Amino acid sequence: MSIKPIKTDVEHQAALMRIETLWDAEPGTPEGDELEVLGILVEAYEKSTFQIAAPDPVEAIKFRMEQLGLEDADLVPYLGQRSRVSEVLNRKRKLTINMIRKLHHGLHIPLQSLVAEYQLVR
Repeated sequence: MSIKPIKTDVEHQAALMRIETLWDAEPGTPEGDELEVLGILVEAYEKSTFQIAAPDPVEAIKFRMEQLGLEDADLVPYLGQRSRVSEVLNRKRKLTINMIRKLHHGLHIPLQSLVAEYQLVR
């Protein structure tokens, strides 16, 4: 068994193919240990190579709404009147600090997602 850090796409693909052959290996066996180590190496490579950008605040709000089955009207307690909800969701108005606090505490949207910069549509 020759295990080394994964540094290229070719090595990544080879590791994935090896993982596929080892998939049913029993834990505690040499094959099971190899599977575990390869999994860690692939995860590290993918984390550093395929970074996913965090959503902007409007995307984060819409995602949370979808998760909870909320409609625009359900955001009135957090953003204010319906017209303001529409303006925020259509990127016509930025979130205020008060809105951010209410969304974070009420809908448990991470602050990091809510305070990120985003462009308004004019």
